[in-house]
Amino acid sequence: MFRGSIVALITPMHADGEIDDASLQRLVDFHVAEGTTAIVSVGTTGESATLDEDEHCDVIRRTVEFAAGRIPVIAGTGANSTREAISLTRRAREAGAVAALLVTPYYNKPTQEGLYLHYKAVAEAVDIPQILYNVPSRTACDMLPETVARLAGIDNIIGLKEATGDLSRVTRLRADCGPGFALYSGDDATAREFMRLGGDGVISVTSNLAPRSMQAMCEAALAGDRERAESIDATLEGLHRDLFVQSNPIPVKWGVAELGLCSRGIRLPLTWLTQEHQACVRQAMSQAGLL
Repeated sequence: MFRGSIVALITPMHADGEIDDASLQRLVDFHVAEGTTAIVSVGTTGESATLDEDEHCDVIRRTVEFAAGRIPVIAGTGANSTREAISLTRRAREAGAVAALLVTPYYNKPTQEGLYLHYKAVAEAVDIPQILYNVPSRTACDMLPETVARLAGIDNIIGLKEATGDLSRVTRLRADCGPGFALYSGDDATAREFMRLGGDGVISVTSNLAPRSMQAMCEAALAGDRERAESIDATLEGLHRDLFVQSNPIPVKWGVAELGLCSRGIRLPLTWLTQEHQACVRQAMSQAGLL
């Protein structure tokens, strides 16, 4: 459904941690203007773990409203409870999201069969295109390629965000899941090679700060223009690395605020980027031509 750079959008907040609607509007407009392929609203970068269900669904609804059909909105609806994931996914469809992105259940550490049955249950309960999301470094749960291949046979499971950084999986996933199954990198640092090996794009943290460059890099990579893709990606290398000097989304929210696009707010237990790390993020932003 989507090819190129998809932003894993931050959820802007005021200093007291309340949602900042004005900044959310500003960010949606920014990504429309910069050519981002699609927005993921309230994914894990959007602090989904600290929003209650009503807030979560309201941010999705407002993002769809602000997008006004100019850019597709994919809703983050994953949860470690299958019932909660179904509820979030149903409400995202009602809010007008074009698809849902569902992270693997975290902390529970389900078996591969448990993962299959979890995603199958959500897909059968809610008629909306669904993208699987595998990020074992954050969830302590690795969805293996053979499980993804089983799930690819369910009609409304349309793709995978694979954030292991393990490029050896791409060729196997493409072969096992077929050409119509979308494969997205969830690791900015290896996204260019992921696309060279058969991926369709990236669901990106870096794109919060450098959406035009990320989209240009993706377009070059998908077109097979290796030299141009490498050249653009070289300017983004610092962001790919330093946006993770503290837990995501701490550094990227600081960077977006530095660009004047949002307020300086984050929700506990996350805290604002510490002084000792600000210089390296600022340097990475300068390397990318943002400052």
